[in-house]
Amino acid sequence: MTQHLADRTQPNSAAVPAQSRAVPGDQPGWWRDAVIYQVYPRSFADGNGDGMGDLAGVRSRLPYLAELGVDAVWLSPFYASPQADAGYDVADYRTIDPMFGTLQDAEALIADAHGLSLRIIVDLVPNHSSDQHQWFQRALREGPGSALRDRYHFRPGKGPAGEEPPNDWESIFGGPAWTRTRNPDGTPGDWYLHLFAPEQPDFNWNNAAVQDEFRSVLRFWLDLGVDGFRIDVAHGLVKADGLPDMGSAGQLKLLGSQRLPFFDQDGVHEIYRSWRKILEEYPGQRIGVAEAWTPSEDRTALYLRPDELHQAFNFHYLGTPWEAAELRRVIDTSLDSMRPVGAPSTWVLSNHDVVRHLTRLGGSPDRARAASLLMLALPGSAYVYQGEELGLPEVTELPDEVRQDPSFFKDNGQDGLRDGCRVPIPWTAQGPSYGFGEGGSWLPQPPEWAALSVEEQTGDPASTLELYRTALAVRREHSALGAGDSVEWLDAPEGILAFRRRGADGTAVVCAANTTAEPVELTGALAVPGELLVASGAYDGTGPLPGDTTAWWAA
Repeated sequence: MTQHLADRTQPNSAAVPAQSRAVPGDQPGWWRDAVIYQVYPRSFADGNGDGMGDLAGVRSRLPYLAELGVDAVWLSPFYASPQADAGYDVADYRTIDPMFGTLQDAEALIADAHGLSLRIIVDLVPNHSSDQHQWFQRALREGPGSALRDRYHFRPGKGPAGEEPPNDWESIFGGPAWTRTRNPDGTPGDWYLHLFAPEQPDFNWNNAAVQDEFRSVLRFWLDLGVDGFRIDVAHGLVKADGLPDMGSAGQLKLLGSQRLPFFDQDGVHEIYRSWRKILEEYPGQRIGVAEAWTPSEDRTALYLRPDELHQAFNFHYLGTPWEAAELRRVIDTSLDSMRPVGAPSTWVLSNHDVVRHLTRLGGSPDRARAASLLMLALPGSAYVYQGEELGLPEVTELPDEVRQDPSFFKDNGQDGLRDGCRVPIPWTAQGPSYGFGEGGSWLPQPPEWAALSVEEQTGDPASTLELYRTALAVRREHSALGAGDSVEWLDAPEGILAFRRRGADGTAVVCAANTTAEPVELTGALAVPGELLVASGAYDGTGPLPGDTTAWWAA
């Protein structure tokens, strides 16, 4: 195989045909080295021309994902929802929101994905529901004393007339984490807890009915054939006994790691032990993936003990600057913390909640490509957010009137830039929405995205899309890449991160990343590391490694 990116002249020549892959369920421990692609349904593809992405659109683009070379697709929420927080406010966990399609559309999507040997992971939102959920609406109607109120956190307020919130907890989106209700007779009533928007009341996971309901929801989707769940706010389900004040912690961060009385409480682990038993009732190795923001990698590892979940997002890596020494420290810490529990590390650079990594790392396409190739060489599983394979930047110039992120509308909340990473992706260089759909797009796309479309990049050996296709094909072919729990660090000049990985078949791959802006001469074991497999930029595998460039060699 001609493996150097610059030598590729035919589109997808390095890609492994989808039909050659094992069907889902045939690969033991498939999640240990899986590349999982996040689809944000409203921004991926529009199947009915209403300007909003949907399941029919996702289904139509599954062949693209199979050709790209990923192993699984994670779908952000598509459940029935008032959309106060882009579907993370669920009104019915067993129903598809009409804006995305029908339950039959979901079943067809799952079937088509499996036919292409792609697994499907769905988002589950167990920390809170929508305020339009029938449980919450009935609790409001029935008033104080209703048994349904125990399924949420209703509390009387402080002060002579209960006019102050029950404690000092703040919402992640800004302002108090409590909203006061009105009793059925119209008088001021109790308060309810919402760590996010007021439209997202938190469940009380000490309530047996809540626990039973979510075990039922898991089985509902597993029966439909999904291969796993990404668990939203997995660290938030259990609150400290008595809901104590948190004290002065400053404005909370959506993706922070503070020690707080409502995050990362030890009681969450019993929940995930019960879920693991359910996952293991089903064939095909169904998995649970924790979105768990914790103070340390060691605390994250607790979610991945052998009787709990399978993976957790490595947000500590996501926040690491493009600097060799710091990257090495976080990589080592990540691998060291996962090893005792026997879980794979995961690596992620972008998702629907953070500024796209091209922009976050300084706006340099070369640096973003180098960071991507480094990530894909690390031991474990990698997550790719839709559009990063196109080299999309964050959209920072959105008019206020089109924004929908609830945090944008809070004066003391987050910066509201989550909309900028959720702009619909471009498929073609022409059309009302660059191929997203016939009816335009729900967020405006920059005109320069035409040149970044799938159509324009396909077959261009210097494009970011072809880099991803090549890298994923090489990763699949070489046993030294993918699963594992260690790297062999190599001596390297300052600013260079270099390591060797060895496969069970005796082969080895060397990866070197130049985190500086200038070319660096490779010395010692890196002087002639082997045959070049792929490079993130123009580089033939010999001589100085250009600035902001990563390369892989077969050693």
